Amino acid sequence: MNDQPIIFAHRGASGTHPENTMAAFKAALELGAGGIELDVQMTKDGELVIIHDETVNRTTNGQGAIEEMTAKQVKSLDAGSWFHEKFSGEKVPTLDQFFTWASKNKLQINIELKTNKVPYHGIEQLLLEIIEKHRMKGRVIVSSFNINSLKHIIELDPYIAVAGLVWKTPQDAVTIAKQLGLTALHTQVPFALSEYGQEAVNSGMLLRLYTINEVEEWEKVKKCGIPVEGIITDYPERFC
Repeated sequence: MNDQPIIFAHRGASGTHPENTMAAFKAALELGAGGIELDVQMTKDGELVIIHDETVNRTTNGQGAIEEMTAKQVKSLDAGSWFHEKFSGEKVPTLDQFFTWASKNKLQINIELKTNKVPYHGIEQLLLEIIEKHRMKGRVIVSSFNINSLKHIIELDPYIAVAGLVWKTPQDAVTIAKQLGLTALHTQVPFALSEYGQEAVNSGMLLRLYTINEVEEWEKVKKCGIPVEGIITDYPERFC
């Protein structure tokens, strides 16, 4: 039983800061998180930007689909005021910008490829090139709900850490993970506590659980005895 899992700050310290911004990432580091989970989308001119949704509507003062916007347009938006006026002026960071900062610390980085709604042709190759550019391969986990993206990443680089994202409790998740050769799954608590979670562990897979925000929920998992390698949370300060 792993009593001290790696604490991944979900989109940074997103419970107290605007998600997927440098303010949230820097706060996660200061709060003692061991890792950061973030999401990447691709602009129409081929830049990877860190934002959860396929549009900028929810988390910026702009409107539009990222696949139809240039990186310059996305980076010009205010990504902080929607959360609180004190974060006015925060920007949507590029992955390149984030890695420049992250290369100076020791955080593990979980990058979720957001390709389940928009295919973003070439995003997997571009991601690997940026990781290689910043020499971050040993600290990065690439995750996705999109099986085809996971397959493509593995084909391009069979040595990079890859994890399958699991929604709810599908019966075939472990079977698919085995077929892909995955060594880790990112799941919700009910999956981890089910027979499928145990099957994954018995198959040698690591479990990282999202999104655990209450200490009581984590205590429930610990009592069950299932080994957990990481917790993904909006509030890293509650677990550090």
